[in-house]
Amino acid sequence: MRANKVIYDNDGETKLHTEKTDVDPFTALAIEEADHDIKYRTLSWQKAALLLFGEYVCLAILALAWSWSVLGWVCGFFITFGLGIVTWYTSYILWEFCMRHPEARDICDIAAILFPRIPRIAFEITGIMLLLNNIFLIGFHVFTGAKIFNTLSDSSVCTVVFQAVTAIIGIIVSLPRTLNHVSLMSIVSAIAMAIAIILSLVYAGIEDAPFYGYGGNYPTLGPVTTSIGLPGGGPGFVAGLNAVLNITFLWIGQILYPSFIAEMKRPQDFPKALACLTVCELILFCVTAAVGYYYNGQYATAPIIGSLSQPWAKKSAFAFVLVPTVIIGAIYANVAAKFIFKRILGNTRHAHSHSVVGWGTWIAIIVFIWAIGFVLGNVIPSMGDFLGIMSSAFDSFFGFIFWAVAYFHLNRDRLWAGPKRITYTILNIIIFFLGLFMLGPGLYTSVDAIVADYSGTVRTAFTCASNAL
Repeated sequence: MRANKVIYDNDGETKLHTEKTDVDPFTALAIEEADHDIKYRTLSWQKAALLLFGEYVCLAILALAWSWSVLGWVCGFFITFGLGIVTWYTSYILWEFCMRHPEARDICDIAAILFPRIPRIAFEITGIMLLLNNIFLIGFHVFTGAKIFNTLSDSSVCTVVFQAVTAIIGIIVSLPRTLNHVSLMSIVSAIAMAIAIILSLVYAGIEDAPFYGYGGNYPTLGPVTTSIGLPGGGPGFVAGLNAVLNITFLWIGQILYPSFIAEMKRPQDFPKALACLTVCELILFCVTAAVGYYYNGQYATAPIIGSLSQPWAKKSAFAFVLVPTVIIGAIYANVAAKFIFKRILGNTRHAHSHSVVGWGTWIAIIVFIWAIGFVLGNVIPSMGDFLGIMSSAFDSFFGFIFWAVAYFHLNRDRLWAGPKRITYTILNIIIFFLGLFMLGPGLYTSVDAIVADYSGTVRTAFTCASNAL
């Protein structure tokens, strides 16, 4: 590929100068932004691994014990471990697809290539899904931020105010325009969340009895018990599938991977970051779920910090969650904002320079995204509802369906060429239908759970009522 170097006239018009040497496509893309004020292709594979790990080390990990309390030891472990292996495999397919198509900079570009007969429609629909997924996640973090502030302050201020404070902090943290800067914050996020996880598990292990129920009761269902198989003969379809969706949400993050790969110095090294991520996740997720379920059993809550009986224990563990709550929200805000930013400014000089127009547009988009997240944080009633609806509506596509289609796209001429290829083809057919199952019945159970919550004692939207643990 010929490397292109772009410079600009004083009036902002682009002039293209082509280098004489041939280089690989990714090096050529890096050369093109050599004279830009803001350079995006700056991530090493180590920083990419940290960015990925920072995305995954979040409060949802502390909901795993609740999922295992619904599913039991065997189902809980195999679903957690199995989804991890499937996620690694589909992520590897994603990377192969990005290497085949270096022009793809985000999940929307990939969708346009995956569905060549309707590229524009696929791009626009996927763009809407990307924005909805990321803004829902930002809303989840606004909701969580208020929960943390309420818990730490004994609900001294209206919950809506705490959500607004969280959104304002999120806006400030989201201002950097490159993922290279955000990756440094991810280190701090992962460390803070690791401390919260350790404290939660230690406190759960040393307390005499877990805290149970929103009324502040200690165990009323007898001593703590765990179950090898499905507890109580089975949790029912809605509860069981929602527990699976909560685990799925924790694993699925491929919606951001193309954006990460597009900002790497050497995208060829992405499998190294992916391997490190997967090993660390498998250990962290399984250990956290197992320890939490062992000590809390049927009383496990989502997050497990809610099962702690002592207020000081809840506060000291939950305080550390504030850091990843804001930083992970900033990661998703960054990717969503870049999509809108690109649509507004395109390839003009403002997209990669320190101009008033460029920064003004970026800040306006960031504020807009967090404002919508603030509204969602007030409307959706619980953490479990957030996780369930995001898993079914978005993870079904971005975690399963897209990458099965990508596999068929990459191997269209050899799908049934030999036993090994046939095995992979059958596996991807299963992954495709698994995604469809999550989209259909999964979305039904998520909506049903939200309806049930609003029919019960859950707080109403935009209320001052406390959502503290």
